[in-house]
Amino acid sequence: MRIFDAHCDVLLKLHYDSKLNFANSDSLHINYNYLKTGGSKVQCFALFIPPDEPQEIKFRIALNMIDIFNQKILAVHDDIKQVRSKQDIAHLKEDEIGVMLTLEGCDALDIDLLKLRTLFRLGVRSVGMTWNNANAAADGAEESRGAGLSDFGRQVIRENNRHKVWTDVSHLNAKGFWDAVEEADYIIASHSNARALCDHPRNLYDDQIEALIKRNGVIGITFVTDFLREPGSASIDDILKHIEHICELGGASHIGFGSDFDGIQFTPEGLDNYSYYPELINHLQKLYSEDLVKGFLFDHFYQALPE
Repeated sequence: MRIFDAHCDVLLKLHYDSKLNFANSDSLHINYNYLKTGGSKVQCFALFIPPDEPQEIKFRIALNMIDIFNQKILAVHDDIKQVRSKQDIAHLKEDEIGVMLTLEGCDALDIDLLKLRTLFRLGVRSVGMTWNNANAAADGAEESRGAGLSDFGRQVIRENNRHKVWTDVSHLNAKGFWDAVEEADYIIASHSNARALCDHPRNLYDDQIEALIKRNGVIGITFVTDFLREPGSASIDDILKHIEHICELGGASHIGFGSDFDGIQFTPEGLDNYSYYPELINHLQKLYSEDLVKGFLFDHFYQALPE
């Protein structure tokens, strides 16, 4: 089955360790070989700049990550193609994998919309407003101040709307989430789980999940163990519990996956890296119809892409 995974941090690792080989490094959760054996069709690659980097070089780091994306992934593998639209994905050959750039947090922008539009031109098709901290656009899930979107953050979302780019609410705090729901035309949560099952500030309350459902958004179930189960390790069974909870809220057709591979230290038991995706698929097929499993894995995120 085809897989559309909405979030990974491979570019972060490649940026900080130039010796890593995307083709086959077993230090990566996602590499070329794992994507091929795991069944990838579309993989989103996040541009995430850690908040402790000096502000004056954050945009340059984002550009360097895009250069790595081009030089070490696209230029090396003829069957990996950058995609920016549904049409690009539909035109992929059977043996080709589409890769899409996303922005995780607006830190790299400072307060400059020209930088945002530049990233759009380079292929960024989803914008997460913040990471866990506060920035010029919004407060993140672990910022104690608890403010929502700033005026600049609202401008960012209006640019997203104008360029038909996803606004990603993963990492926003509650107030920022509701502000984004008010502003965004195209809204997703690329990698978040259900807070009713795991009370972590990065997860979504039921009313937030229901709001995303009403807005035709998609929630990418993530493999971050701390967002699946507390305390202790997590397994595929915990992933299934979060899926079923969202289904019970009426969100069966609004579920996808955003693994957060290479952004996490520990993976759920049975999902050591991307090549283990078929194990998850086997579990899903025991519980859900073939059409719904295809929806979870690919169709729901694909259908949610702006035209």
